Amino acid sequence: MSTHDRDPADDPPAAPPRVPHLPGLATGGSNGRNSERRFLEGPATRIEELRRATGIFFELMRGFRQMHFIGPCVTIFGSARFPEFHPYYALAREVGANLARDGFTVMTGGGPGVMEAANRGASEAGGYTVGCNIVLPKEQAPNPYLDLMIEFDHFYVRKVMLVKYSYAFVIMPGGFGTLDETYELLTLIQTAKVERKPVVVMGTDFYGPMVDWLRTKMLREGTIGESDLELLLLTDSASEAAQIVYENARAPLERRPDFVRRPRWFLGERPTGKS
Repeated sequence: MSTHDRDPADDPPAAPPRVPHLPGLATGGSNGRNSERRFLEGPATRIEELRRATGIFFELMRGFRQMHFIGPCVTIFGSARFPEFHPYYALAREVGANLARDGFTVMTGGGPGVMEAANRGASEAGGYTVGCNIVLPKEQAPNPYLDLMIEFDHFYVRKVMLVKYSYAFVIMPGGFGTLDETYELLTLIQTAKVERKPVVVMGTDFYGPMVDWLRTKMLREGTIGESDLELLLLTDSASEAAQIVYENARAPLERRPDFVRRPRWFLGERPTGKS
């Protein structure tokens, strides 16, 4: 038989296309607690889905009970990668101290970098600090300036805690995680899923181009409105940031429920505050 008479059906199957290697892509960890990744891998058995949903419920309830009695919080978002000698570390430390002096509990993601700096500044000023730490394939160790540390397996449960108990938010320079938290927060405020609260963005050199892009591209194309840009308050001053938070958080603070119930140890509750 000539090559011109060959039946294509007799040819061996083509090799599947090679999946390109993505440098730096996380492939899972060895800590055995990457339950969020397993949850998002797709359908599972009904029993497994029920088990996962139950675990998420209890993770939420554990966070609610541990944070039920903390004082009015301000959440500070930012990168874990800035070292102690970096100017953004010093800025976050100053912001945390100013907020603590105004009577706010300073809450962060509980890790190093900007998060450590904010908690450190608040602690040095005599304030109360909270860290909502996330379990990662490469373990993120909590910083040593936390009065209360709560550990979460799921990012979305952690985000609920960082938003639910805060009366204002400070956005320090950061990476994908910080941008994710920032834009989700802005979406919640924009869509009235949460009450409008001050969102202070620190670092005009770092975030100025982003705010300009929002104005020159998204606003011009009509994907956001003029009032949406008013959600962001951009500054380089730690004292101005604290003043914006204090002045704009007073109204929701006045409506804050006055819980007088005592903590119940069997619910995982405990009193908070500096002695």
